[in-house]
Amino acid sequence: MTGEFDGLVALVTGGGSGIGRSAAELLAARGARVAVLDLAAGDLPGDMLFVRTDVTDDRSVRDAVEAVVEHFGGLDVVVNNAGIGAQGDVAATTDDEWVKVFDVNVFGMARVARACMPHLRNSRSAAIVNTGSIAGSAGLPQRAVYSASKGAVHALTRALAADHVREGVRVNAVAPGTADTPWVRRLLDSAPDPGAERAALDARQPHGRLVTADEIAAAIAYLASPLSGSTTGTVLAVDGGMDALRLRPRG
Repeated sequence: MTGEFDGLVALVTGGGSGIGRSAAELLAARGARVAVLDLAAGDLPGDMLFVRTDVTDDRSVRDAVEAVVEHFGGLDVVVNNAGIGAQGDVAATTDDEWVKVFDVNVFGMARVARACMPHLRNSRSAAIVNTGSIAGSAGLPQRAVYSASKGAVHALTRALAADHVREGVRVNAVAPGTADTPWVRRLLDSAPDPGAERAALDARQPHGRLVTADEIAAAIAYLASPLSGSTTGTVLAVDGGMDALRLRPRG
């Protein structure tokens, strides 16, 4: 619904590429004034505000949020999307890798929510949408630390929703299946047989293909929208049925 975000200010972390970029563009198309917080701007449209931000640095996060509020005069929607991937089972993952992934994927979201909350309390359409993952609820091979971080994101989402629902701040999450993003493309490129690996990832999802960034962005926009005022504490799967469906093998 074009225009549903008219007059609202949206902040998107990790908005320089992939899911975050698609979400930023969709929110802008639906009327929001959009700020992108990321380490690099990419080729963002000129009407978006870019603020270089490191979500592992609390000072960087607080300064970025204040810059957004000063520029636009307020804040209504936060898309907590910045994150990193990781491969390996628990035996192959070092303490440093655990700390790095959680610092971005979990602590980074907490830092952003903490910095934004005073401003969101002043909004009549306050919403936070966190980017989780199918890995947070389904056991996937070679994803120990990543899965643990996304499970924490889902739990954090519900805790934030409970803490702030009576303040008028809704908090939800999307849980994408394997998505066609730059990180996944890099994984495919590094595989011994990229074509076979792509086919295996496609087949793992019941609808037979990778999820697109635009599909995830549409779910983010739904959860962030003022039209979804009764939706909070929800983790919305965008995974082609991977988490919920149990299909018989083909043939």
